[in-house]
Amino acid sequence: MSLFRVRDDLPTLRAPVLIGAFDGWIDAGGAASGAAGRLAEGAETLATADGDALFDYRSRRPVLDVVDGTLTHLEWPQISIARRAEPHRDLLVLQGPEPDFRWRELAEQVMETAVRLGVVQWMSLGAVPAAVPHTRAVHVFGTASSEGLLLDDVEQGPQGLLRVPAAALSVIESAVAGAGIPTVGLYAQVPHYVGGAYAAGTIALLEQLGRHVGMDLALGDLPQDALDQRQRLDAAVGSDDDAREYLERLEAIAGQDQLPTSDELASEIERFLQQEAGGEEPPRLG
Repeated sequence: MSLFRVRDDLPTLRAPVLIGAFDGWIDAGGAASGAAGRLAEGAETLATADGDALFDYRSRRPVLDVVDGTLTHLEWPQISIARRAEPHRDLLVLQGPEPDFRWRELAEQVMETAVRLGVVQWMSLGAVPAAVPHTRAVHVFGTASSEGLLLDDVEQGPQGLLRVPAAALSVIESAVAGAGIPTVGLYAQVPHYVGGAYAAGTIALLEQLGRHVGMDLALGDLPQDALDQRQRLDAAVGSDDDAREYLERLEAIAGQDQLPTSDELASEIERFLQQEAGGEEPPRLG
């Protein structure tokens, strides 16, 4: 049984780029899923996945609306591919919650769908927790399936061996690359002490993505959201001596080596996973 249902009446696509982001692992501060959601606003759906086969509904529960004591609507978690039509090319957005089951099967079928749709490039969007201050511009580093795919000012890395728990998105990217489609990943470094959505990370990903595909992607209210959050973070740091001291240490090392080493990134990811699993969590701001 196919996990992916593709429309029969597919439109003619122009040099489509398939952009993927999942809400879950490798989505610190919701930066990547926020960027994908922004891209998919008003887009037409081309394909949907079988949620019953992919999700554990006890961990990804559907949202129920109850109006005046009557059950009125269920919204189920959904993975889909939507088309954002642009003047010179199409952007296809694969988004949704990270699936719980059948990753390899899903990856194979996304790859087959990408080939069927004539996708010329895959782009993963992600965000990783990092020991960086919120007072600096968000740094975005990249991965690529071959040399020459990243823009000159996007650092490829981290260098050396990085061994971390894999994301479903990375499994899909590997399958797509195996089919001969060039793949690129863009990853924003999000301050690990920030709680909730981090608008500055979403902005950084959209700006780098726009440069990569040669488009000016509208940011809407994101700049104001980022400014409001910056002001809240500044106020929180200003009222706490320990937080202010920690921020000063981060500021002192910021910019020396913007691209994290494999060991540094693995350490931050391990800390992030421990927090997500209910381990001891340091105070978070924002």
